[in-house]
Amino acid sequence: MIVIWQLNCFSKTAESTLLASRFRLRVYRWRYIKRYIFTDPLENIPGPPSSSLLKGNLHKVFNINAWQFHKELQHSVFLLEKLLYVFDPKAMHHVVVKVTIIHANLDQYIYKRMIEGSKLMFGEGLLGTIGDKHRKQRKMLNPVFSIVHMREMSEFFGLGYSFDPLTEHGTPHPYSAAVKQLVPVASGVRLVRESALPILMKLGTPKFRRWMVEMTPSSRICKLKDIIDLMHNTSVEILESKRKALAEGDEAVTRQVARGKDIMSILLKANTEASEEDRLSEPEILAQMSTFIFAGMDTTSNALSQVQEKLRQEVSQAHNGRVELIYDELETLRYLDAVCRETLRLYPPVSQVTRVASQDIILPLHNPVKGVDGKDMSEIYVPKDTHVIVSIIASNRNPDIWGQDAHEWKPERWLSPLLESVKDAHIPGVYSNLMTFLGGSRACIGFKFSQLEMKVVLAMLLKSFKFAPSEKDIFWAMNGISTPSVVGDDPNIPSLPMIVSLV
Repeated sequence: MIVIWQLNCFSKTAESTLLASRFRLRVYRWRYIKRYIFTDPLENIPGPPSSSLLKGNLHKVFNINAWQFHKELQHSVFLLEKLLYVFDPKAMHHVVVKVTIIHANLDQYIYKRMIEGSKLMFGEGLLGTIGDKHRKQRKMLNPVFSIVHMREMSEFFGLGYSFDPLTEHGTPHPYSAAVKQLVPVASGVRLVRESALPILMKLGTPKFRRWMVEMTPSSRICKLKDIIDLMHNTSVEILESKRKALAEGDEAVTRQVARGKDIMSILLKANTEASEEDRLSEPEILAQMSTFIFAGMDTTSNALSQVQEKLRQEVSQAHNGRVELIYDELETLRYLDAVCRETLRLYPPVSQVTRVASQDIILPLHNPVKGVDGKDMSEIYVPKDTHVIVSIIASNRNPDIWGQDAHEWKPERWLSPLLESVKDAHIPGVYSNLMTFLGGSRACIGFKFSQLEMKVVLAMLLKSFKFAPSEKDIFWAMNGISTPSVVGDDPNIPSLPMIVSLV
């Protein structure tokens, strides 16, 4: 028995924007030998030699320090048997939007590998469901994120629960520390999550599977279990408090954080009023809470960490002596909006997502690539079971689309008409020609809330405080969600020391 990982890439032509990569896992000798007997439809895509006999270049793609390698991939086209790495606009549209429209049940397999880990961590919420169940949940949740509700959320950050008293001697909620460790710890067991988890999730009863986890000698897996348990218990605690307030009436609701105008209170009320057919079950409600709390605390805060101080004058003028800004006023702050868009473009919290082709399919390209035979290819035949990485960061930083300054943080690019190349690319993202929040039926349902949260935090803090980097070196790990830590400290414990002073 042999195991061989092979990942090939090749230099990009001037017109190419596809990045595909090829890795092979050979468990049985026959699968290795047949490579030399049968023609692989992807063999026409060339590449440099692998850097490792066993891993190829795979360890460079999935690595917490993979920033430079992914930057280099933007000058390459990758293709793999069972793995493609793409950021061509048309190819991305075909993967995240068009495919699920043409084939009604395709998403049930494409997202299979992704939802096993998500279901384990967050439950059967938006991230852990597929098919009809996922569509039912989105139908219920879409109105929760409507503009009508967003206007009322702006002063409360939307979650309706306090995880930190923000006082000198106050004790933060244990969830605050645990949620920051979830992604680094989960990234450390990536192989288990992607290869073994789909099988283990089908073994025995939940009680038996939990026993298996508790018996594992892996300290990282045990740590992950403890974090997930804490997240679940916190969601139960919040759900019970919200439900109790709703049962006691309006006066009890208004005594809560956000006075019942937060996402979770709105969801509970909408679910109570929904028909039996549309109503979400108790586990589904808990899963939504775990998902929203995690997403609201982790992804947005990581993006805000990289925003520079260029907004104080605009924000101060808008405040004009008042304590807070309402939703419509925040929307008029052009530079604040430009800073948020540019930060989400250059520093997307999630760098890439993985999908799986459920059948043999043709992948069309916006820009042709040149094959080994010297001929241009405007489409690629993708065999069934090919793993597809959609590179969010490569698309958002593509110089062919965003210009030669694509790797520079320039909020000013959003204050004038965008380049024609941006408009012509037809990026399939749900937000502002970016892939940050994905697109199609699995696009981030809370992307408007995320923008609002960023603007509220910045508007509140910048009017009173100045922020400057500390003297400590910061390392940003390319985990499932990019996380900062101090160089030399434990990378599994995110931290970002800053110098904060009064204006």
